[in-house]
Amino acid sequence: MSNIPQTGQPAPDFSISDQNDNLVSLADFSGQWVVLYFYPKDDTPGCTTEAKDFTELYQDFSQLGAKILGVSPDSGKAHCKFINKHNLSITLLSDPEHHLIEAYGAWRLKKFMGKEYMGVARSTFLISPDRIIAYAWPNVKTKGHAQAVLTKLQELAATSSPK
Repeated sequence: MSNIPQTGQPAPDFSISDQNDNLVSLADFSGQWVVLYFYPKDDTPGCTTEAKDFTELYQDFSQLGAKILGVSPDSGKAHCKFINKHNLSITLLSDPEHHLIEAYGAWRLKKFMGKEYMGVARSTFLISPDRIIAYAWPNVKTKGHAQAVLTKLQELAATSSPK
């Protein structure tokens, strides 16, 4: 398990497939804000709420020049079903080998009903246009989270220097 990147540190780079099997790299978003969020599994209650909330605020994020990327171990095919079922407008990245999930410290020991196991800890990283971690939420609760990320982005975008 790797350490969780902290505010002010360079964002770990990545190249990984999205729901349509297109390769997506952090470098693709140079000069843009990136909301990179990690979640355990497509089409489960908390993950669905989070994805729908980010979709609902998609235009607000876009107006600030931000791209929303969700990451889970699910396959591209599962992501496509999830996107179509819930009419999501965000990009979902497939990380079955946990490389990206581990690079951001989201693969952690979890507990459920007295059992311990390794799994994806719901977490979000706001990455600045110069690829620095602008803010990290290592332990996310879904309710109101997308709005909290948008509010933080609005604060940071207002104080960052114009391009």
